[in-house]
Amino acid sequence: MQKIISATIISIFLFISNAEALEKKEKPNILFILTDDQSYNTIRALGNTHIITPHMDELVQGGTTFSHAYNMGAWHGAVCVASRTMLLTGLSVWDAKSKEPKLDSLVKTKDLWSQQLREAGYKTYMTGKWHINADIAQSFDYVGNLRPGMASDSPAGYNRPQSENDVAWLPWDTSNGGYWNGGKHWSEVLADDAIWFIDKAAKERSPFFMYLAFNAPHDPRQAPEEYINLYPIESISIPENFLTDYPYKEDIGCGTNLRDERLAPWPRTQYAVKKHIQEYYALITHLDAQIGKITQALKNSELFENTLIILTSDHGLAVGSHGLMGKQNMYDHSLRVPMVLHGPGIPPGIIKNQQIYIQDIMPTTLELLNINKPKHVFYNSFLDILKNQSQNSHYHEIYGCYMDLQRMVLTDSYKLIFYPKINTTLLFDVQKDPFEKNNLADKPEYNTIVSDMKKRLAKQQQILHDPLLLNSSNSTLK
Repeated sequence: MQKIISATIISIFLFISNAEALEKKEKPNILFILTDDQSYNTIRALGNTHIITPHMDELVQGGTTFSHAYNMGAWHGAVCVASRTMLLTGLSVWDAKSKEPKLDSLVKTKDLWSQQLREAGYKTYMTGKWHINADIAQSFDYVGNLRPGMASDSPAGYNRPQSENDVAWLPWDTSNGGYWNGGKHWSEVLADDAIWFIDKAAKERSPFFMYLAFNAPHDPRQAPEEYINLYPIESISIPENFLTDYPYKEDIGCGTNLRDERLAPWPRTQYAVKKHIQEYYALITHLDAQIGKITQALKNSELFENTLIILTSDHGLAVGSHGLMGKQNMYDHSLRVPMVLHGPGIPPGIIKNQQIYIQDIMPTTLELLNINKPKHVFYNSFLDILKNQSQNSHYHEIYGCYMDLQRMVLTDSYKLIFYPKINTTLLFDVQKDPFEKNNLADKPEYNTIVSDMKKRLAKQQQILHDPLLLNSSNSTLK
């Protein structure tokens, strides 16, 4: 009984404290956690019972998750560059490409996300993977350990495993470099950096924006041995949409010349895919442990209650789905990511199904702080959806692209993928077929839907200044 009374008193105290903070209009701290290559289906609390993510689960259970957050695509194989450029600038994909060589012009006018927050009184900090063509020293007040886009390009990490007896690559072998370069795992170094800044911020008591860009779980997927052992190979399930080969791979830029696709042997084997999933899950669980250290540091510094934590990723990853390994494709496993918000004023345990772009998080935080969205920002705030003031997405359809080789348009009901070089159309009923296995495009009863989706794609191409100007009168779209 005494414990119940004590818990009630604590709850009342926290409610009063939060109410007072809101009354004073205290600015929340913003902790932005950006992972690399983390698909939407890699958090246990969101339905994947095969993965161990207790700290991400805590954020999901205590916050609001947008289950359908998408990256718009990329103009070259390094999809992370495009995603991060769009995220920090607010530019849509093709405008971001045109501006990429001269991003410092936006830096000079203080138009990057971090600079907008700095102008609003935030101390800004970045550590981890930068990977955009802008002057980082002018973009953040403090910069920690910077990491390149890839941890390692060792030949030993490719075209493997050839068989169940292939042990040429061990994720915990520090002699392979990669995440072990420098002696300490990069994810652990990033956690150390974050904790250092949290301690600093606690002493200074000024609002902060932390941009924590993990390299994990990007390949080479290296984690300590105890994390690999959490996932015995016999417990790994192959993806629902596993294929030994993807029939259009060479025509859409996902063939044997693409780095990501060379990670596993062709044709794909169930064992090879299981091995890559094992290492993928292990690295995510190790990443999750670092997130736990960071959130604990916030709690120890009494900053947790007033910190908006945002967890998302730059894009997803195939890891054997559809016979693919990388992210250079238009399937959900590669375009769709987690988007979790946890903090003051965020409803707990809520899942929102409205379709958004990852990059919507920039204008959302600006609106939260009553900062006017810069005119060049394409993306939309979803604060109204978060507050239950709207039930509708700000987008009639979601657009996707990869170079001049792939295009995609998505509604709540259907996804159309178009391969221009080979004039091939795919159509999926995303409600009935969430794993995108059954192509409906050639079925006569779906002709009207295909036509409508192609018109939607053409409209989005016009809006987004797509250099591959397909339209409904173009023979390739008929």
